[in-house]
Amino acid sequence: MSRILTSLLVLVTLLAAGAATAQPVTNRSSPDAPELSSPGSFSVGLRSISLVPRAQAKPAPSNVIGRRLSAMIWYPAKARSNGKAVVYRYALPGEPPRGFVSFSSKGFAVRGATAIAGRFPLVIVSHGYSNEPEALSWLAENLASKGYVVVAIAHHDPDISNRALASEVMVQRPLDIAFAAQALSQKILAHAPGLASADPARTVLIGYSMGGYGVLTAAGAILDPSGGPVALPPGRPLAAFARGQARAGELAVPRVIAVVAISPAGIRLGAWGAQGLAAITAPLLLIGGSRDTTVGFSDGIAPVFDQAIHAQRYFLVYQNAGHALGLEQAPDGARSQLWDFQWFEDPVWRKDRIQGISLHMITAFLDRYAKGDETRAAYLDSDVVLGADGAWPASVTGYGALSPGGPGIAWKGFHRNTAYGLELHRRPSAP
Repeated sequence: MSRILTSLLVLVTLLAAGAATAQPVTNRSSPDAPELSSPGSFSVGLRSISLVPRAQAKPAPSNVIGRRLSAMIWYPAKARSNGKAVVYRYALPGEPPRGFVSFSSKGFAVRGATAIAGRFPLVIVSHGYSNEPEALSWLAENLASKGYVVVAIAHHDPDISNRALASEVMVQRPLDIAFAAQALSQKILAHAPGLASADPARTVLIGYSMGGYGVLTAAGAILDPSGGPVALPPGRPLAAFARGQARAGELAVPRVIAVVAISPAGIRLGAWGAQGLAAITAPLLLIGGSRDTTVGFSDGIAPVFDQAIHAQRYFLVYQNAGHALGLEQAPDGARSQLWDFQWFEDPVWRKDRIQGISLHMITAFLDRYAKGDETRAAYLDSDVVLGADGAWPASVTGYGALSPGGPGIAWKGFHRNTAYGLELHRRPSAP
């Protein structure tokens, strides 16, 4: 009998190794996180939704090609004393030939919670290649708690290890975002649960990695017909939307008032050429690591900042960080295999540190440009580019004090010596 029990215990251990157990909530700020990183005052509800193209024999020229998508909605909600916090479950590709590996993590949203009446900016989120919406819940929950309705698209990408399908993912991403924006506008008008309080006249686009390429294109960047995988033969879905073609510009989502691109792909793929990004006019926040070998930094992320000349733009740089800035902290089940771990974690920076800083900057940026709160300008418009160069004001005492900001002073809302390794660049929009 003992031999049988031992065999069963071994089997259970092996099965557990292939899936993550839920871990403590990771959406809480670390003690050294800057001021605006903490969740806001709203409770958060969660719903799932399907986005289905309307049946048409032949799409009209103004319609964007669509495929059936699913999405998750996080929204400001009424607190429920008996509400059970969600456990997110999703899968990412494992190291070949393992196939997809399941993970889980705890959030603080409550499924089906009653939405708060109001009018909140609509935030559309696009995940990275082979990612899932749940892996960006750290961002979605936080923004919803601050008065945003956040919709994260599930793009249903193939396994990233199958490189033969990469060009198809690149083709589909901006089409998905443009279609989702149209479908969401219709559902908002119909007062769909979780969406009734969203304001499509104040649409924000946020994307990570391949999703960053997608939201930049959906924000108005014009595709270059001569560049990389975008140079598709006539008749392929994306070719008609490139510069000089009949439907150029139709991928742009209307009423976009702010864009956040985290480690965006696109430049190395030849997506827009030297001119395409100049068509973006909405304020832009770029976030990237200076050692990003996946999409490139000097030849990948930084050129986006240089070429989007008609946008008021900011560029938050994590010195020596890599690509994995967009996903949540590694769940417990991702901590035994290096492949799984590196989906989530950076080799240099603590992930909770990255998230706290990014949430602070994204909150300041969106509050200013999506809600019109000009008090947030002080968090963004510092004359200090290298975080380590900001002086600490002698009048501010206390170990846990926050900087008030100001000329030559440490960035507003940061603790003493906690902006080391960071850069914050800004440029005004060109006429």
